[in-house]
Amino acid sequence: MSKKSARVLVSTLIIGGALTLLMTISLSEGAQYYKHVDEVMVSPEQWYDKNLQLHGFVVDGSHMVRPGTLDHQFEIRTGAHVVKASYTGVVPDTFKDGSEVVLTGRLNTEGFHVAKGGVMAKCPSKYEPGAPGAPKSGK
Repeated sequence: MSKKSARVLVSTLIIGGALTLLMTISLSEGAQYYKHVDEVMVSPEQWYDKNLQLHGFVVDGSHMVRPGTLDHQFEIRTGAHVVKASYTGVVPDTFKDGSEVVLTGRLNTEGFHVAKGGVMAKCPSKYEPGAPGAPKSGK
Protein backbone atom coordinates (compact mmCIF):
# COMPACT_ATOMS: atom_id res chain seq x y z
CA MET A 1 0.00 0.00 0.00
CA SER A 2 1.39 3.38 -0.94
CA LYS A 3 1.90 6.18 1.56
CA LYS A 4 -0.87 8.23 -0.06
CA SER A 5 -3.39 5.34 0.12
CA ALA A 6 -2.56 4.78 3.79
CA ARG A 7 -3.20 8.47 4.58
CA VAL A 8 -6.54 8.39 2.77
CA LEU A 9 -7.56 5.22 4.62
CA VAL A 10 -6.56 6.57 8.05
CA SER A 11 -8.26 9.92 7.38
CA THR A 12 -11.45 8.15 6.27
CA LEU A 13 -11.49 5.95 9.37
CA ILE A 14 -10.94 8.91 11.71
CA ILE A 15 -13.63 11.06 10.07
CA GLY A 16 -16.09 8.14 9.90
CA GLY A 17 -15.47 7.26 13.54
CA ALA A 18 -15.91 10.87 14.64
CA LEU A 19 -19.19 11.22 12.73
CA THR A 20 -20.50 7.93 14.14
CA LEU A 21 -19.62 9.00 17.67
CA LEU A 22 -21.26 12.40 17.17
CA MET A 23 -24.49 10.85 15.84
CA THR A 24 -24.61 8.29 18.66
CA ILE A 25 -24.19 10.95 21.36
CA SER A 26 -26.69 13.33 19.73
CA LEU A 27 -29.42 10.76 19.29
CA SER A 28 -29.10 9.11 22.69
CA GLU A 29 -29.39 12.37 24.68
CA GLY A 30 -32.68 13.58 23.21
CA ALA A 31 -34.30 10.29 22.27
CA GLN A 32 -37.98 10.00 23.10
CA TYR A 33 -40.69 7.68 21.91
CA TYR A 34 -43.13 9.22 19.43
CA LYS A 35 -46.45 7.42 19.39
CA HIS A 36 -50.08 7.96 18.42
CA VAL A 37 -52.78 7.68 21.09
CA ASP A 38 -54.21 4.47 19.60
CA GLU A 39 -50.77 2.81 19.67
CA VAL A 40 -50.18 3.69 23.32
CA MET A 41 -53.65 2.97 24.69
CA VAL A 42 -53.74 -0.61 23.38
CA SER A 43 -51.31 -1.48 26.19
CA PRO A 44 -50.78 1.69 28.26
CA GLU A 45 -49.01 0.05 31.22
CA GLN A 46 -45.89 -0.54 29.13
CA TRP A 47 -45.60 3.24 28.64
CA TYR A 48 -46.15 4.32 32.25
CA ASP A 49 -43.53 6.77 33.58
CA LYS A 50 -41.49 6.86 30.37
CA ASN A 51 -40.68 10.07 28.52
CA LEU A 52 -43.05 10.07 25.59
CA GLN A 53 -44.21 12.25 22.75
CA LEU A 54 -47.90 11.61 22.16
CA HIS A 55 -49.68 12.58 18.94
CA GLY A 56 -53.43 13.05 18.58
CA PHE A 57 -56.30 15.47 18.04
CA VAL A 58 -58.01 17.54 20.74
CA VAL A 59 -61.49 16.11 21.39
CA ASP A 60 -64.19 18.72 20.71
CA GLY A 61 -65.57 20.24 23.91
CA SER A 62 -63.04 18.54 26.19
CA HIS A 63 -60.73 21.51 26.85
CA MET A 64 -61.31 23.13 30.23
CA VAL A 65 -59.21 25.66 32.16
CA ARG A 66 -59.55 25.93 35.92
CA PRO A 67 -60.68 29.55 36.64
CA GLY A 68 -57.88 31.88 37.69
CA THR A 69 -55.13 29.37 36.81
CA LEU A 70 -53.21 28.04 33.85
CA ASP A 71 -54.32 24.46 34.63
CA HIS A 72 -55.64 22.84 31.45
CA GLN A 73 -57.56 19.56 31.23
CA PHE A 74 -58.42 18.07 27.85
CA GLU A 75 -58.61 14.83 25.92
CA ILE A 76 -56.79 13.79 22.78
CA ARG A 77 -57.83 11.09 20.36
CA THR A 78 -56.48 9.00 17.54
CA GLY A 79 -58.91 6.52 16.04
CA ALA A 80 -61.19 5.06 18.72
CA HIS A 81 -58.77 5.61 21.61
CA VAL A 82 -58.83 8.65 23.90
CA VAL A 83 -56.50 9.74 26.70
CA LYS A 84 -57.03 12.48 29.30
CA ALA A 85 -54.26 15.06 29.47
CA SER A 86 -53.34 17.75 31.97
CA TYR A 87 -51.04 20.72 31.48
CA THR A 88 -50.09 23.78 33.49
CA GLY A 89 -48.92 26.71 31.40
CA VAL A 90 -49.81 28.77 28.35
CA VAL A 91 -51.02 26.79 25.35
CA PRO A 92 -50.22 27.87 21.78
CA ASP A 93 -52.70 30.08 19.90
CA THR A 94 -53.39 27.19 17.50
CA PHE A 95 -54.52 24.90 20.36
CA LYS A 96 -58.29 24.47 20.00
CA ASP A 97 -60.97 21.80 19.53
CA GLY A 98 -60.00 19.39 16.76
CA SER A 99 -56.45 20.67 16.42
CA GLU A 100 -53.59 18.25 15.84
CA VAL A 101 -51.21 18.20 18.80
CA VAL A 102 -47.98 16.59 19.90
CA LEU A 103 -47.58 16.44 23.67
CA THR A 104 -44.36 15.74 25.54
CA GLY A 105 -44.65 14.23 29.00
CA ARG A 106 -45.40 11.03 30.91
CA LEU A 107 -48.34 8.65 31.02
CA ASN A 108 -49.65 7.17 34.26
CA THR A 109 -52.91 5.66 35.55
CA GLU A 110 -54.54 9.12 35.80
CA GLY A 111 -53.72 10.14 32.21
CA PHE A 112 -51.01 12.00 30.35
CA HIS A 113 -49.16 14.68 32.32
CA VAL A 114 -47.67 17.17 29.89
CA ALA A 115 -44.24 18.59 30.72
CA LYS A 116 -43.61 22.34 30.93
CA GLY A 117 -43.58 23.69 27.37
CA GLY A 118 -44.67 20.28 26.09
CA VAL A 119 -47.64 21.31 23.94
CA MET A 120 -47.15 21.73 20.20
CA ALA A 121 -50.29 22.41 18.18
CA LYS A 122 -50.41 22.31 14.41
CA CYS A 123 -52.68 24.33 12.15
CA PRO A 124 -53.12 22.35 8.91
CA SER A 125 -55.61 24.78 7.35
CA LYS A 126 -52.79 27.29 6.96
CA TYR A 127 -51.19 25.02 4.37
CA GLU A 128 -54.27 23.85 2.48
CA PRO A 129 -54.70 25.37 -1.00
CA GLY A 130 -57.20 28.21 -1.00
CA ALA A 131 -57.12 28.76 2.75
CA PRO A 132 -56.58 32.34 3.95
CA GLY A 133 -52.86 32.94 4.31
CA ALA A 134 -51.94 29.86 2.25
CA PRO A 135 -49.01 30.29 -0.13
CA LYS A 136 -50.02 31.30 -3.65
CA SER A 137 -48.98 29.08 -6.53
CA GLY A 138 -46.62 30.81 -8.89
CA LYS A 139 -48.16 29.83 -12.28
